[in-house]
Amino acid sequence: MEKTQFKYEVPTTREARQLLRNTIRTFVDKQNLTPPLSMDTLANMARQLIDERQLDKTLKGWIMVELHNAVWFDTVASIPHKKRLLLLPKCLRNSSSCKADIDELGLLCNLCTQCNIPDLQTRAEELGMMSLVAEGFTSVVGLVESGVVDAVIGVSCLDSLEKAFPLLINNAVPGLAIPLNEEGCKDTTVDESYVYRIMEMKSEQKVNLLNYDRLKATIQNWFQPESLSKVLSPLDDRTSLIARQWMAGDGKRWRPYLLAATYMALSGESELPEKVKRAAIAIECFHKASLVHDDIEDEDLIRYGKETVNATHGVPMAINVGDMYLGEGYRLLAQCEQMGLIKVAAEAHIALCKGQGMELEWSKNPQPLNMDYILDIFKHKTVPAFEVSLLTASLCADDHEETRAILSHYSHALGIAYQLKDDVEDFDTDEPLIIRPSAVIAAICEDTNDELFVHSMLHTKDLKGFLKSADHAQMLERAIARVQTMVDCFRKEALAALNPITNTELKRLLFRVTGRILK
Repeated sequence: MEKTQFKYEVPTTREARQLLRNTIRTFVDKQNLTPPLSMDTLANMARQLIDERQLDKTLKGWIMVELHNAVWFDTVASIPHKKRLLLLPKCLRNSSSCKADIDELGLLCNLCTQCNIPDLQTRAEELGMMSLVAEGFTSVVGLVESGVVDAVIGVSCLDSLEKAFPLLINNAVPGLAIPLNEEGCKDTTVDESYVYRIMEMKSEQKVNLLNYDRLKATIQNWFQPESLSKVLSPLDDRTSLIARQWMAGDGKRWRPYLLAATYMALSGESELPEKVKRAAIAIECFHKASLVHDDIEDEDLIRYGKETVNATHGVPMAINVGDMYLGEGYRLLAQCEQMGLIKVAAEAHIALCKGQGMELEWSKNPQPLNMDYILDIFKHKTVPAFEVSLLTASLCADDHEETRAILSHYSHALGIAYQLKDDVEDFDTDEPLIIRPSAVIAAICEDTNDELFVHSMLHTKDLKGFLKSADHAQMLERAIARVQTMVDCFRKEALAALNPITNTELKRLLFRVTGRILK
């Protein structure tokens, strides 16, 4: 993420601030933008506006905040007042005369007349808004995720906003931020008329915000034994019983969730039709099949802290269970009566097998790696895991091909970023690491011409111990730094791919997905 390095500079007068806010709103209206916007997009827009209007470059931080506001105005105005939160900083109080208590939740205003906090809170209460006098936005995200509030109107200094913005953007929180007019931790001021205007604005336009907690609970229920018995084959044989037990066992259900949430965002529907449920369970069947077969190929005996299917029931039965998952998945997709769903799943299945084949072939005879080869493996093996859920949701919602093209581009960048990040995290612990094609290993191979060293690395029985030794630690550090830079580049590409999307809720969802996966 680009370092914004906000310098605390704001337009010097109320009139100058309002004039520049009007200029920013006009600039944004011409762009036809859909929130949320990434930090990189905001920074680029701020630079563009500064160049076009020959503005002071030290105002970049303030301008970025107001650009963010201008993009979110209409959405926040559409959210009922009772679902908005006003967040005020404690530094607005009169520090010399304030008698209010402060606890872990913030300042407990006693409604004296020594500052403007009581007036702002009273007006919020009249509008039906909640209000809180506290520092930081961390607790606010929790309120949004729990459904207590849908939007945040926050007053804060630019220093705090620099820290809060990535948090708000990654969580795609509908919010408006009003910067304080000066820095410092006490006796600050804000353009109160601007705060009141933002608090009071209202639109008759309807906004569709997903209830993520409810959706997660719904999906978890789909994988309860009683629910699975209604859609999967009868339990009249040993293979079916083992497959059912593993399907109903541990798992984050990330792929079914992504499919269902994307469908809701695209369709605007609050209820999920039967075909979406069956498609989502089918996607999980394919995922379980890949895990069972992967454990066999890698000779893994533990997954999720438990014995793998091959460890418990033997390799022949595990192969059979994995094959059954594939059959169940395609049977469920066929019941959706959309041939496009089967085509998407089959293409993802084939790509996954190709990527796994590349990895298996290399592992049998390790050779010096280059980054292009690694990214090709990721493109085949990791990207389809994201793409199949998104494209299936789009097809179920009868959405346009243009949207699917955007989702494919996004999936490509996100999938690669995810796998790059996973490769780095392999070195965060001291647990043994089986040699496999890795971006970190590729970066090391490209960083040296020492063939003997590379051969020793690729054939060591303790890869982490070898690379973390005093002789090689710096090379490992450089490789990890390079891969982390690549993670950031592909993260930016993923978010940039979403710029053409005009569906706010879909864009919010995918910003949240990106933030969660690449956290």
